[in-house]
Amino acid sequence: MIPGLIISILLLSLVLIKAADMVIVAIRRIAREVHAGIFTVAAIILALGTSLPELFVGITSALEGTPSLAFGVILGSNIANIALIGGVSALFIGKVHVKDYLNKDVWVSLFAAIAPLFLALDKSISSVDGLILVMIYFAYATGFFKRRYEEIGKARAEESFVYRFMREFKYVESVRKKEFIKLFLGLAVLLFSADTIVKLSSQLATLANIPVFLIGLFVLAIGTSLPEFVFSIRSLEDHEPRMFFGNLLGSTITNSTLIIGVTTLISPLRIEDFSEYIVAVLAFFAVFFLFWFFIKSKHRLDRWEAAVLVLLYATFVAIELL
Repeated sequence: MIPGLIISILLLSLVLIKAADMVIVAIRRIAREVHAGIFTVAAIILALGTSLPELFVGITSALEGTPSLAFGVILGSNIANIALIGGVSALFIGKVHVKDYLNKDVWVSLFAAIAPLFLALDKSISSVDGLILVMIYFAYATGFFKRRYEEIGKARAEESFVYRFMREFKYVESVRKKEFIKLFLGLAVLLFSADTIVKLSSQLATLANIPVFLIGLFVLAIGTSLPEFVFSIRSLEDHEPRMFFGNLLGSTITNSTLIIGVTTLISPLRIEDFSEYIVAVLAFFAVFFLFWFFIKSKHRLDRWEAAVLVLLYATFVAIELL
């Protein structure tokens, strides 16, 4: 029963990613057909495209009354993005060079990741806290990092990496009506798959007698992070370390501000026992600062350093599950 539920959740995560990809491609084509500028119409949506699965899981978990699942997904995704996704990608490709342009991104990413943890010190993240997080996200999206969003948006506008990863596709110009049908169909599938994932996760937590937070922390966090993995691999293959690091840090910012913010606007998060979050929080700080030390010391991420990050993630999983 439990293995079946885990497999079902992972398969639905793939459906969720495919639906998110359909939405992204539809938005790209609609923007092209109405002759609108990348940033003014679609850049932000395209840039956070890899975070759409987490966003819809957050929304549906809030509507189902289990916002702690979304909190687990976000915290788990932030750890997986840097240690697992970033680490494995760098292991495959090899040495990744870093320029000084990352300085601001790293610290903004850390600030964004700390924000919901700080707001949760009173054992809750209220609707007001959620609004604060959403405002932080929009300050980021429209402020100093507008250029980064334009870059990621343009890269995704060329064609979705996840879409190419799952199925080769030749672009055929479609009429606007057809693209709107695909857009709304994709959104419907996103909502359905996310809602089913949330319900199955609650069942799995009950059967396994573990907090639903842990289901989000591992099973869903890895499943919904597949777009970041594909994006990272493709960026490094194309010799675009700016895109690689920008996507990892940008996803952390989006997860910690917009997604947690929207989730808690719908359903405030009450934390009964903060101790179950401690290991994950400490793991995030350990991973983040080790990542920062590696890229700061030599302005590159070596293969052995990537292996250390992956090993650290494996240690975190072992500690949480023991």
